[in-house]
Amino acid sequence: MREMIKGGNVGLAALSEDTGSVILSLNWSSATGDGDADVSVLLLNGDGKVRGDADFYFYNNPAAADGSVQLLGKTPTAEGNEDRISLDLTAAPADVERIVVAASRYGGARFGDLGDLRVTLADRVGETLLGFSIEDADVESAFIFGELYRRGAEWKFRAVGQGYESGLAGLATDFGIDIDDDAADEATADEATADEETADEATADEATADEVADAAPEAVEQAPAPGAEGAPGTPVRTAAPTAPVTGEDSAPAPARRPRTAKKKVTLPKVAKKSLAENESWRAARLFPVSSLRYDRERETRATSVLLSVMTQVPEFGRRLTAAFGAPAGRMETFTEVSLPHGGNSPKRPDGVIRVERAGKLWTALVETKTNGNPLKSEQVQDYMDIAARRGYEAVITLSNDVALEGSPLVDIKVDGRRKHKVALWHLSWAEVAHHAQMLIRHEGVGNTAHAWLLQELLQYLQHENSGCHGFQNMGPAWVPVRNGIDNETLCQGDRRAIDVVESWDRLIRQVCLRLGGELGQKVLPVQRARRGTDQSSRRADMADRLCEEGRLYAELRIEGTSGILAIVADLRTGKLRTAIEIPAPDQGYPLSWAKRLVRQLAEAPADLHVETLVEGQGGGPRGTLERLRPEPADMLPKGGARITGFRLSLFKGMGGARGNAESGFIRSVDDAVDRFHSGVVARLGSRPARRP
Repeated sequence: MREMIKGGNVGLAALSEDTGSVILSLNWSSATGDGDADVSVLLLNGDGKVRGDADFYFYNNPAAADGSVQLLGKTPTAEGNEDRISLDLTAAPADVERIVVAASRYGGARFGDLGDLRVTLADRVGETLLGFSIEDADVESAFIFGELYRRGAEWKFRAVGQGYESGLAGLATDFGIDIDDDAADEATADEATADEETADEATADEATADEVADAAPEAVEQAPAPGAEGAPGTPVRTAAPTAPVTGEDSAPAPARRPRTAKKKVTLPKVAKKSLAENESWRAARLFPVSSLRYDRERETRATSVLLSVMTQVPEFGRRLTAAFGAPAGRMETFTEVSLPHGGNSPKRPDGVIRVERAGKLWTALVETKTNGNPLKSEQVQDYMDIAARRGYEAVITLSNDVALEGSPLVDIKVDGRRKHKVALWHLSWAEVAHHAQMLIRHEGVGNTAHAWLLQELLQYLQHENSGCHGFQNMGPAWVPVRNGIDNETLCQGDRRAIDVVESWDRLIRQVCLRLGGELGQKVLPVQRARRGTDQSSRRADMADRLCEEGRLYAELRIEGTSGILAIVADLRTGKLRTAIEIPAPDQGYPLSWAKRLVRQLAEAPADLHVETLVEGQGGGPRGTLERLRPEPADMLPKGGARITGFRLSLFKGMGGARGNAESGFIRSVDDAVDRFHSGVVARLGSRPARRP
């Protein structure tokens, strides 16, 4: 790998022969584990300006219609986050001379608060070609990490490392994106917040305070401040529309900025009323699953269903294959293809994906497993050898397992003497369902037929007979480890404890995928570790802690919430704890804070535990919500000690079985997270909108 210095440049052709499609990865870390930024890409012409708003790609406009740009989203690393971008340089319009890759922070956050700022570039098969680390970040809230530019027929990379104190708004202005002046909107939002706090302190006006508190988050979302991360002239994250205000005191709603993303079709969240006579009637499905009984049947049908929908819904097919380095182009898929394998009998991969662009073919073999069946190393090795001999680009494995960094699902050997390189990628059924749900519920697809096809695919994947439920088994080490914790015979260094920690990590990744698909928001695991710690060392430390304390820990960062959702599985007591800590407001009085919190949690479970966090003491007064509702003052510490926040917790019995049965551990974790988010987190409201 070539290490770049600021201002340095290099031609991609000198680094690899497979740079027609590249993947850029932006990395950062934070000491608290919750520092974050959003990536963006700008396509510039020969004048150094965008050709129009559509040349600005970010979270609400994540992909180009021609496939030249696609934001692939975030994945957690040992020290922070990695945000990946797929660029198909062969599909870039002829009048695009430069591709700028940047990131921005929000809410007054600066890049100087993050560590390990770095960009890497990998070729089509995932081999990292170059890297550039930024060491001088300070007060900037937007940063250009690097850019790709043309020199004749060749693409080159330049390490830029330029920051903007003016945030994404300043960066966008430099490249020709018009910015609306929303200063008045910001003042309006600030006044609404101030009115909310004042009304909250007035006991006689509690009902009014509730109304303002409920409306404020949505009002802020729809009226972003100047230079907000949703960049002027570009779409912003929007909450559900509020009911119109009527009457003499009504004011015109603030004008929304124009959306650069095309209007797309999404399915309604509430289904139409059924015409069935009773609940025993089942709707006819495009992909029936009731007759599936054997694993081979499940694998064959699941492969055929998925590959056919990928070809019929271009947005979905491109979304899945872009992460594997495939170009944008005409896609065809095949199943049960027979391929020669030396002097041995022919091999039959479960599927083949072929993408044609400009007369060139990109080909991937697909190996599928369902119903929790593991991938077989020797089978995948055969397909890697066949792909290398035939000049194919990739082998894609698809199973219920969730891939983890530093813990490969299969071990294969790569013959370094071969000139042609084959990439090995893994996709879990949980990821497939996540992408389908994001498209049909939140981001939208081209037309109603595409949305219906994705809905049918999602119904198929979620059916109990499909075998595509995602990660559903904690593994053979689960029962021995639980028994060892119960009888205190589990010792640090036991390999079985590491296996359980890996299964726990897979489960948490799947919880994030499922919850993110339902909410339409980014949900990522927070992995707190010392800088420089690799994933294997982190899991070994977690395994030692499991042996010592008998607990498994995880934290989820849900976009738009004011705190981190913590999950603790206590294997000694058989209890699951889900919790969140919310900071105390900057203004107002402690009694007002307590009253407001009780009002916000009016519909929350009565057994919710509320604990006051006191400066210098950690925990303070605590009690169940049922007991505190009539007397919010019981939440206040004696002696006037300073309150720093509140910890909200729910406890639930933990399933004992290792699998995903009704009484299983995995099901109990899913249920606990769902109950806590819907009953507690969603009622606290969202944090203020992102503002550069």
